[in-house]
Amino acid sequence: MTLWNPSVYLEFGSERLRPALDLMAQVPLETPKRIVDLGCGPGNVTALLQQRWPKAEVLGIDSSNEMLAQAKENHPEITWQQGDIAQWESSEPVDLIFSNACLHWLGDHESLFPRLLENLCDGGVLAVQMPNNFAAPTHQVIGDVLGHDHVLCPGFPVQEPEDYYNWLSDRTSRLEIWETRYRHILEGENPVADWTKGAALRPVLEGLNTQAEKEAFETAYRAKILEAYPKARDGKTLLAFQRFFLVAQK
Repeated sequence: MTLWNPSVYLEFGSERLRPALDLMAQVPLETPKRIVDLGCGPGNVTALLQQRWPKAEVLGIDSSNEMLAQAKENHPEITWQQGDIAQWESSEPVDLIFSNACLHWLGDHESLFPRLLENLCDGGVLAVQMPNNFAAPTHQVIGDVLGHDHVLCPGFPVQEPEDYYNWLSDRTSRLEIWETRYRHILEGENPVADWTKGAALRPVLEGLNTQAEKEAFETAYRAKILEAYPKARDGKTLLAFQRFFLVAQK
């Protein structure tokens, strides 16, 4: 199991939060009664869901005990649950399943997404945001260092928009799919490498066998990323990062 470090993940908190807010703004529900934040991480997005719908019963679910510990400490008023999100099923239909930057870690989306819809009540909404930057240097440099056929390379876990449409269109009353390419302005010595260390690099570093292998990989990765994302004239770095969004109403 990958060990998540909440403080590293939240180092770029405002940039990581923006896609969640963009997704939340497109949820067509006024007064949902039951909300599940699937893959809630450290709970900062879950807390915003509770703020937007204060009368709703909100549940945050994550597989990481480290993330949930942070969530419980910062937001004790919300209900948190440890569990395998790949196998999650609700004991009763919910109004909103919200998942921000999580489901790309899981495979078999052709089965997963329709199954999640089954946990919604009539009129309920599945709202999903996933990173889709896997063709960019942030992810391709992993293969450049390890070899692109290495088992730890991330591959392309997010499918084409047309695939999600074909899987869900006949199961929903409303379906919206879009992609956004953000331009994050980052500060620091090698901020893009610091960004990926909080997410994409975690399973790679955990999967390497020895500390020497981890250090050698990270040194090579950071050097190549610094070359791929040079600083602008003012010393800041622009990170182009594409994300996939889906809002499906049952």
